[in-house]
Amino acid sequence: MNNDIVIRVHDLRKIYRVGEVDVHALRGVDLAVSRGEFLAIVGPSGSGKSTLFHILGGLTPPTSGTVYIHGKDLLAMAESDRTELRKTEVGFVFQKYNLLPTLTAADNIAIARHIAGKDFQEDPKFREVLDLLGISRRLHHKPRALSGGEQQRVAIARAIVNHPSILLADEPTGNLDTENSNVVLGLLRNLNGQLGQTILMITHNPEAAAYAHRTVHMRDGKVVAEPVESR
Repeated sequence: MNNDIVIRVHDLRKIYRVGEVDVHALRGVDLAVSRGEFLAIVGPSGSGKSTLFHILGGLTPPTSGTVYIHGKDLLAMAESDRTELRKTEVGFVFQKYNLLPTLTAADNIAIARHIAGKDFQEDPKFREVLDLLGISRRLHHKPRALSGGEQQRVAIARAIVNHPSILLADEPTGNLDTENSNVVLGLLRNLNGQLGQTILMITHNPEAAAYAHRTVHMRDGKVVAEPVESR
């Protein structure tokens, strides 16, 4: 397998049973993502993009097909190994920031280190990331004292504090206004460019997808267009 391919998906299918009806969320998806790529997966609600997101993150199993992360068969892993993968190799950013309201921004970031079984030590390189995200001076504030854009930037910092090789972002600007959306998307592109972070972003917004290197379109559980170059 090509060492430059960090994610490879083949004939991925997912069927949900709803009452007596089978709902085909994914219908044979093939996808390859290169190291350091910023990929946008675009599609309307119900297209299967969020299902794909959850399978790639090891959050839900597919019905059939194969998923390789760094050449390792995700579906052949024990649950403990998939849990370890989520802790160390994959970072998640969601539309909802999912910050703990009683903790400061710094503690919300530190808890990700704790979950991964690591001590939170001052890391000069990560301090540069916090500066890049523009939240270095907001770390002692709790979420209620932060704007939506700042909360999402804290969520991004939490997602990458363990230096994951892959960042999965599900509608990361869905709760933000245009100005903050552009800031967050620009920051994701900077993380990709300066840190070489591999990013997969799920979005229904073509303007958001334009920040990525490449766009894949989904509809009705399938990839329906060849990847096209974005700006």
